[in-house]
Amino acid sequence: MKSTEIGISTPPHGQIVALAPMSGVTDLPFRRLAHRLGAPIVVSEMIASEELVKNRADVVRRAEGRDLTPFVIQIAGREAHWMAEGARIAESKGADVIDINMGCPAKEVTGKLSGSALMRDLDHAQSLIKAVVSAVSVPVTLKMRLGWDQTSRNASDLARRAEAEGVKLLTVHGRTRCQFFTGSADWQAVAPVVAATTLPVLVNGDILDPKDARAALMASGAAGVMVGRGAYGAPWMPGRIAATLSSGKDPGEPDRETQRSIALEHVEAMFIHYGGTLGIKNARKHIGWYLTSSGCAEADMKAWRRRLCTEWEPARVLSGLSEFYDTAEAMAA
Repeated sequence: MKSTEIGISTPPHGQIVALAPMSGVTDLPFRRLAHRLGAPIVVSEMIASEELVKNRADVVRRAEGRDLTPFVIQIAGREAHWMAEGARIAESKGADVIDINMGCPAKEVTGKLSGSALMRDLDHAQSLIKAVVSAVSVPVTLKMRLGWDQTSRNASDLARRAEAEGVKLLTVHGRTRCQFFTGSADWQAVAPVVAATTLPVLVNGDILDPKDARAALMASGAAGVMVGRGAYGAPWMPGRIAATLSSGKDPGEPDRETQRSIALEHVEAMFIHYGGTLGIKNARKHIGWYLTSSGCAEADMKAWRRRLCTEWEPARVLSGLSEFYDTAEAMAA
């Protein structure tokens, strides 16, 4: 199955690179920035299908991004009716691709029998996939884990069922749900899923840089990679990985001045998107990650983190963040 079937041009190197859907992280400002910095595919935060149908304001905001190409919205839920209706609404908002979440390990999600909890009942999971595929005319993709736990690694079975229902692409995180994010992602365990289906499969988990991407692709035989936590404080990372896979040469980290520009652009975009107070709250984790990505020693960053993440005036947050990079340059000189 060709990757062009989901509206994504096949890269010349034949490997797809995507930014993972991450709740509280891949909002519209982050996706726009990562896309501008070279990420070929960016996926929305996980969106509860029932709440999208009910038009809850914060959930609707997560479904923004019509200007992105392709525009990928991920939905989650446990009932076929809400999943189908949520998918229809996502399509009406301009989504080019609908992604189904069957991989989230969070207790507040699995406790509601959504996310990776669906891997405990593949008949029910298949019924949700069928409902979504039948509800929309755009391609549907699926993200999953290896299984619920080590005794039930059933990702290959779910992959076959998803393909039979018309899913066009799969992403597999190389951990079970019960592992959450502990230990190391098992990229080699994704290989049987690749072998079980003709669909393109993306390998996900612990892909922090181009070296990891190459290793994950070699171990799994996947058609591409999905980058999650490797993009924390580094929205350029999916683009950097894509460039490396395409050219065979790693362009490396952006210099600190470029990092400053990216960080300021991102934080200011968050203030505009959310408004001052909510924007500041939501930006604080990103500011902390940008400090870490700068390469400065933890001892030097501690006071900056305290200062920038307790400030409530947007202009002072931006000026302080710029000042941090001035200090970082001086310390590196």
